[in-house]
Amino acid sequence: MATKPMTKTQLVAALAEKMDSDKKTATSALDAIVEVITEEVSNGGAVTLPGVGKIACRERPERMVRNPATGEQFKKEADKVVKMTIAKALKESVNS
Repeated sequence: MATKPMTKTQLVAALAEKMDSDKKTATSALDAIVEVITEEVSNGGAVTLPGVGKIACRERPERMVRNPATGEQFKKEADKVVKMTIAKALKESVNS
């Protein structure tokens, strides 16, 4: 059975412990990282988190999709999606 994902509060507490700092500093650091990633990806760029992966925005073309409830097909406009590619080192550490 899967466990629940780590919450922001738990992440901040773990980060503060690793940094030998208080939770306020850890919260500021985490918020700054999230802000930088959001700005970069929103502008079409990509961010690599060493040992974790790469976060990037990619454009999807206009396409035909189907409503599963009614079976009706309709055209969906082109849009952007955020993708994350997991680093090889993280994959290997999970599988070892």
